[in-house]
Amino acid sequence: MSDVVVKDSNGTPLEDGDSVTLIKDLKVKGTSETLKRGTLVKNIRLTGKAGEIECNTKKVKGLVLKTEFLKKA
Repeated sequence: MSDVVVKDSNGTPLEDGDSVTLIKDLKVKGTSETLKRGTLVKNIRLTGKAGEIECNTKKVKGLVLKTEFLKKA
């Protein structure tokens, strides 16, 4: 993997397996789901891009989220 440092909205570095919390309600494209502010997302995976992570939620699998809407839990 490359040396890309992935940071949350507060500038805290994120790593594989971290848990994050949403800081904004997010509509999920392609579904009728909305992820609510304060939702805890566990066991994230880094994608190699500085502004994105991959994760699974209870309702949506294989989700890619922008780190500007996340804070480390």
